[in-house]
Amino acid sequence: MVTTTDKKIKHPEIWEILEKVKDPEIPVISVVDLGIIRAVVKENGKVIITITPTYSGCPAMSVIRLEVTTALLDEGYQNIEIVTVLHPAWTTKWMSEKGKKALREYGIAPPLDDQADEIELFGEMPAIQCPHCGSMNTKMTNKFGSTPCKSLHQCQDCLEPFDYFKCH
Repeated sequence: MVTTTDKKIKHPEIWEILEKVKDPEIPVISVVDLGIIRAVVKENGKVIITITPTYSGCPAMSVIRLEVTTALLDEGYQNIEIVTVLHPAWTTKWMSEKGKKALREYGIAPPLDDQADEIELFGEMPAIQCPHCGSMNTKMTNKFGSTPCKSLHQCQDCLEPFDYFKCH
């Protein structure tokens, strides 16, 4: 499996620019740390960026495309193509540990392992740690949070509500 770190060996200067582009819905995480930048290619004077949305109907993708293009234009790249691919589908496995840490510090519980949401389908939602106080005494209050890729939870100790970034 090729990791984002492996990919950054080619064209590190472009990856560095993309690290500064934040997700418009979660401004503490870059599109690179979110894992939606799949590839960076330079070909015949053109920079081709391949992106995969967190889900196929993600409303933030047009803004992300614009911000990626603007960031590259601001750094002097003129010939830019953004390619969106839906296969393979984005997965939370592509999120960096740095990104997960940023989510937690922002007040969003990062995704658990891959099986967490599968377990939920069979009636057993694993405990989600409160990003505010660290308590494991939490409950889901709604399957959908501030965006469709998150669910809404509440800590039973500090009583704060928080989003949990669902596993995909």
